[in-house]
Amino acid sequence: MITITPYSIEYKEIWDDFIAKSKNATFLFYRNYMDYHADRFQDCSLMIFKEKKVIALFPANIKDDTIYSHQGLTFGGLLLSERSTTTETLEIFEQICSYFKVLNIKKMVYKCIPHIYSKHPAQEDLYALFRCGARRIACNISSTIVQFNALDFSELRRRGVKKAMRNELDVVKYDKFDLFWEMLRNNLQEKYEAQPVHSVDEITFLRNKFPENIEHYLVFTKDKVPIAGTVMFISDQVAHVQYISSTIDGRNAGALDFLFDYLVHHAYRDKICFDFGISTERMGNYLNEGLIFQKEGFGGRGVVYEIYEILLS
Repeated sequence: MITITPYSIEYKEIWDDFIAKSKNATFLFYRNYMDYHADRFQDCSLMIFKEKKVIALFPANIKDDTIYSHQGLTFGGLLLSERSTTTETLEIFEQICSYFKVLNIKKMVYKCIPHIYSKHPAQEDLYALFRCGARRIACNISSTIVQFNALDFSELRRRGVKKAMRNELDVVKYDKFDLFWEMLRNNLQEKYEAQPVHSVDEITFLRNKFPENIEHYLVFTKDKVPIAGTVMFISDQVAHVQYISSTIDGRNAGALDFLFDYLVHHAYRDKICFDFGISTERMGNYLNEGLIFQKEGFGGRGVVYEIYEILLS
């Protein structure tokens, strides 16, 4: 018999132990990551048990009369064990929906985990969403390289790499985020009137908690001036580009071409996928064609990040 228990702090060790063994979880779902912004989101995560053993987790938060999975994460769907079956997943979904209906929740917004992050096929939840009558409300497209069958860089990107080499640029794995964050904030403010999702203190805190999963690179001129950089989120399957930024001098010198040539072909060549992240806005209805042109020039091709809505009332 399947039972559902709301997550609370006393279950932290059990939760994290399941994350380590799950077929589709990443480090983003460890409680030390999820709870760094606990003050911004009212947690409503669930633990699903069968015969006193955890068989699935559902990271979620609640806002007004809606359940989100999870607003503080890029994605946040149902986390399954290696032994999870389709029939069992259907039952889990039914139980989760029933649980929230009793709480008078009107709807659920469900962010699917892109398939590239799974150690084994794990799209049973997509079938369960279909069976629940879910409606897709967002479809964002990312650009991803499958390393064992990677496409060549475009001629434009290769010319950028050669230009960077002539300019004697250097890629450095860097500990402190201050230099890059100033560059990033300035670019986001200028282009989008926006700020990074994380503050310098937050990304530093998270990197200290997850030093093997969060890495930072800067590109320097021969005069030791930083002109481009990135923050990488590293899971078992995927090296994911979380932040990218460059100065005008960096763009003129081919700094990002040089940086990603190093990351794709050297630093993360042993990962199954290298994911540049999405190039869409407004729930996927706007495509930034200039941004995706750059990512596709590195050999990235389409992987979708989907969001569904389930009406519970």
